[in-house]
Amino acid sequence: MKNDPITSCLSILTETRIDPFDLLPRRNLVEKLIELVFAGAPAEPPLVAAAMSELAAALKQEDVSDLKVVVLGGGSGLSNIIGGDSCNPAWPDEPFSGIKKIFPHATAIVCVTDDGGSTGEMLKDLPLIGFGDLRRVMLSSIQEKRLEQRYQLTGSQCQQTAEVLHRLFNARFSERPRGASELLTQIGVNLDVLAEDLARELQALIELFFDDFRVFQLLSRPQCVGNLLLATSIYQQAGDGLRVNDDQLLAGLASLAEIIGANAGAVLPCTTTPARLNVLYGNGVMVSGESKAGGGWRNSPVDRVFVEFADSPVVPAEVNRLLTEADIIVMAPGSLYTSLLPILQTPDLAEIIRNNDKALKILVANLWAQKGETELVSDDPKRRFQVSDLIRAYHRNIPGGVKGLFNQVLLLGLQDIPGSILQNYAVEEKVPIYLDRGRVWEMGFVPIEARIFSELALQDGKIQHDPASLAQALKIIWGARDRLDEAAPSQLPSAPAITHVVRRVSYSPYQRLQLFAEEVKGWQLEPEIEDMALDIFWRHGDIRLDHLDRIRGIDLINRDQWQDSPKWDNVISFYDEISGNLKILDEAKTDPDRFEFAFLVALGQSLLGNFASSRRLKEVEDNGERFGQVLELTLTPLAGRRCYLNHKDLDRFLRLVKMNPTADDAVYTRLVNHGEGFTPPGMLMGLIYAWYLDNRFASNIEYKMAILAIPVSSLISEQVRTLRRRQQTISFFRKIIFRHTAGVYDERF
Repeated sequence: MKNDPITSCLSILTETRIDPFDLLPRRNLVEKLIELVFAGAPAEPPLVAAAMSELAAALKQEDVSDLKVVVLGGGSGLSNIIGGDSCNPAWPDEPFSGIKKIFPHATAIVCVTDDGGSTGEMLKDLPLIGFGDLRRVMLSSIQEKRLEQRYQLTGSQCQQTAEVLHRLFNARFSERPRGASELLTQIGVNLDVLAEDLARELQALIELFFDDFRVFQLLSRPQCVGNLLLATSIYQQAGDGLRVNDDQLLAGLASLAEIIGANAGAVLPCTTTPARLNVLYGNGVMVSGESKAGGGWRNSPVDRVFVEFADSPVVPAEVNRLLTEADIIVMAPGSLYTSLLPILQTPDLAEIIRNNDKALKILVANLWAQKGETELVSDDPKRRFQVSDLIRAYHRNIPGGVKGLFNQVLLLGLQDIPGSILQNYAVEEKVPIYLDRGRVWEMGFVPIEARIFSELALQDGKIQHDPASLAQALKIIWGARDRLDEAAPSQLPSAPAITHVVRRVSYSPYQRLQLFAEEVKGWQLEPEIEDMALDIFWRHGDIRLDHLDRIRGIDLINRDQWQDSPKWDNVISFYDEISGNLKILDEAKTDPDRFEFAFLVALGQSLLGNFASSRRLKEVEDNGERFGQVLELTLTPLAGRRCYLNHKDLDRFLRLVKMNPTADDAVYTRLVNHGEGFTPPGMLMGLIYAWYLDNRFASNIEYKMAILAIPVSSLISEQVRTLRRRQQTISFFRKIIFRHTAGVYDERF
């Protein structure tokens, strides 16, 4: 028969078999199943539509109430998927949705490196872990059925209870209330509308704010009532001291959780050991403290993060058990470097997850690139952050890498978001983390895109994870677990050897502040200036106590008396090596930022102490023509030198700032060309010290450090030398000045 076009087409079509799932959008089977449940079955053909509707009903009705689910994370991301973001003003409208509703035995393992806001204020007075995230997730974990059973409430009464708890846990005050009644009136909370037993237990805790000396001292600082409830519940389990042991801390958390209608073990800390987050940026600067790193901007991508523990870290036995027995383990979305990674760097915790080879393990990807964390990419600063970058960041920062921690990556499908909304976010400089599906697949992970965003928020032009949709997606993935696609073997490089760091001096943030307070007390300052100094020391956790060894006090000097020569180290503020005092313009105290800058510059200068016994500027002339000047420094003899740096390190610093030793190694010189300016070593030490701690300060140094962001291949030889000197200078400050000397910090630098 003649092979005409009609015959050929008919042959192809009659031999083609269409998979019914091809009628559903999305790529892989699990994505199609989620879409089927969320969007419904196609209308045609009837037989297929009926079968798909039946399948969707089966997926919805599967009983997963007995599954053991563990979710790891911190902050709003974890809170939101557990049961809605409990800090959101709209949370009381739907307080009982999310993972806790579908999986009532869910447990949240929470990051404890939070040191900002009310939690930071609390850590100044108590030697506890940071539990701001614990508070947030605990409120999100309350369950309607538990409230009904414990307090015999109706559905509407449970809703009203959630509203009161939301107001109570999130209430803040800045001035000390005189008693429990005044506090409740001040924050607008009426406990009388609650069940009698619940009201009585909360009232008793609030009255302890004023009766327990450990909690009472907190009331002089700005506080969040929810944090005070946590602290009070914990100290109820302890004796009379400030310290609590692991059992007392966990018992206090369990007690408060049960009171407000959550499971006793619904919220657990990843460790009971006080810890601090260290962030190492691509330019070599180390920033200590979660709140400082999260709000910082170093004009450089984050390279790695490290958790520094105040003592040998302890993972609670209950956390070990839950992860070992879990059916589903979920890595929650949130701040990449400040929520999930600190948990997975807790010793042994990642390995416990790997050893559970029966659990379904899922990473929920973040929605947005985060300023100061994920808006820059290490290997290409011009490229936007993608899902593969997220995975690589985890791989680079987790002991043993990401192998065995998760197999699927669940993320919101951007194709479902109107372009106009994405454009509005772009105007606000918020950029989504894009899925590079092929690269993720090559890494050995299966991406699952789904409609897990809030439709209600989308109507207001906002994009956020929807707790109910995300929980439903997890349920569907569990139901289809035997049909999950498997990606190719991972092509990720070997994971670096990341180890935890125990501080050289074993103390909590509270103990550190007490040591600084004791030192500053000897300076005999006005209370206002003493408080400002202590705030600076608290904010900059990298400042070491021995940085203060050469300081005896602070002199605030009126501008009319500010007559010191600008030739040397005293233009902005300076250290007077004779009196041992920091000299600061009096007017600076009216502007906290200006005072902080002046204070840090002078403090940095003090590290050099009396390193130079003399300084001279000598003119360089030839035949009467002036070519420049030579700065000549003569070092103070070792026997009388009071300097933070030993002789070897002082020599290194002076060479880095272009001071050259003469044949007599006690004399250093530098040639300054005619018409050019220069920054003397003392001032340069102070400026770099301030810049290293916070590059909001010393903008002229930031200008000099900008060369670090220029690709080496585009630099000429002189610029390469300058770049190398800048890198060596930062390394010097990180290792020698701030003593970040652990081997894990020096892998790249």
